[in-house]
Amino acid sequence: MLKYLLRRLLIFIPTLIIISLLAFLLICNAPGDPVQKMTGSSEDSQNQSFNSSQEKLIRHKLGLDLPLFFFSITNAATPDTLYRLFDKTQHDAAVHLIYQYGNWQYISAFEQKLIQLQLTAQSQKALDTISNEKQNLNEIFADAHSLQSAWDDAVINFQLNSIQKNIDSISESSNLNLAFKKLSGAYTSMKSNRSSWKNYLPCIHLYSNNQYARWLFGDGNWITGKGSVYSKGILRGDFGSSYTTKLPVMDELTHRIPWSLFFTFISVLIAYAVSIPLGIKAASQKGNSFDQASTIIVFILYSLPGFWVATVLLMLFANPDVISLFPASGVGPPGGIANGTSLFEWLKLTIPHLILPTIAYTYSSFAFISRMVKVSMLEVLGQDFIRTAKAKGLSENKVVYKHAFRNSLLPIITMFANIFPAAVGGSVILETIFSIPGMGQEIYQAIFNQDYPVVIAVFTITGVLTLFAYILADIMYVLVDPRISFSNKSK
Repeated sequence: MLKYLLRRLLIFIPTLIIISLLAFLLICNAPGDPVQKMTGSSEDSQNQSFNSSQEKLIRHKLGLDLPLFFFSITNAATPDTLYRLFDKTQHDAAVHLIYQYGNWQYISAFEQKLIQLQLTAQSQKALDTISNEKQNLNEIFADAHSLQSAWDDAVINFQLNSIQKNIDSISESSNLNLAFKKLSGAYTSMKSNRSSWKNYLPCIHLYSNNQYARWLFGDGNWITGKGSVYSKGILRGDFGSSYTTKLPVMDELTHRIPWSLFFTFISVLIAYAVSIPLGIKAASQKGNSFDQASTIIVFILYSLPGFWVATVLLMLFANPDVISLFPASGVGPPGGIANGTSLFEWLKLTIPHLILPTIAYTYSSFAFISRMVKVSMLEVLGQDFIRTAKAKGLSENKVVYKHAFRNSLLPIITMFANIFPAAVGGSVILETIFSIPGMGQEIYQAIFNQDYPVVIAVFTITGVLTLFAYILADIMYVLVDPRISFSNKSK
């Protein structure tokens, strides 16, 4: 058994790596720019402040100024620093220019001259007092900026001609003319020194410090985590900060997971406590009135939508105009519970808020679990060893509960193992109706607000819990059925 568990744990290592890779790919390819989400800036405002120190700091904190992975397979024309172009349109333009000309040193020189022209236009605008010339300077800046996203010769020549016309309309334009001549010269050099053949030579770039490693291990020591400044890595429970609240993701989830876990586990315990005896009795009395009546009742409950039952419960038992037995929402008094409150008083204030949500969580499980127990019990009750036990004169209860029930537990264990990952997801509908601060609402809000760190954290935690749930199920299989053995020894 121990060897089997060790093998399973070793198999989980590549599985966890695959889960982390999938999560990393999802967060890297999610739409939108994390910097814009955290700063609340639009694309236009970001373009105007292309050298913003705040945005650079945020990119550095998030590790976005690093290459994506440990290696990249490109061509000889593509530099190993292309990842430093953060703007997608500028990045795409650089890729097109590399494909056309294959001479990155000249392409980079052309881009640098564009930035110098923008800086020159900005500095002259601060000194110029003529309104018409200020408009010309604005157009020069805009044309130079749009050239950073252009790769077609016709578009580039059109923008260069537009810049030249605006420079000619300015009285004091010596600095602008000089910057423009350098820009034109860089463009001519880029076209005349074409090396497109480099695009057909494969090249591998290696990066020891990259976004995936930082996301996984943090920005400190990979093993100990010492020296971490902005991230400790997901292996140490650091999933970064929420785009919406700017708070650490794990702090957000820590306050919400307990409520989802509570309602999931309490509803499962109640459902098992009711459904297992119900299924056993229905199986042992197959076809009689109890079996038929219980089957009809539990399947009627199963057919009722959860949101409808929750709404009816609120209308009947939390309505001052009908029966006001329970609070309508929340998991505690609106003003909270004072510090120093005794356990008895805490339970007295909290339990009334939990009764209606627990009923809504639980009722639909009765039919599914009792049906599974009944089918499994019927299969076991028809086997030879049960007939032998009855022939020995054992009582009905001993035959049913000691021999039949234990051998019918495997499907129930399989279902129980799925509770752990399901508990993390919570219930969006029920948590919304009862105003429960659980994971369902958190995930819904994260998806709606495109808060990807929260979504990825839930995805990763769910995957890890699923793996450990499988191990727990394997252990329980052996405990309830001695015939199951994970050793390779033949008997």
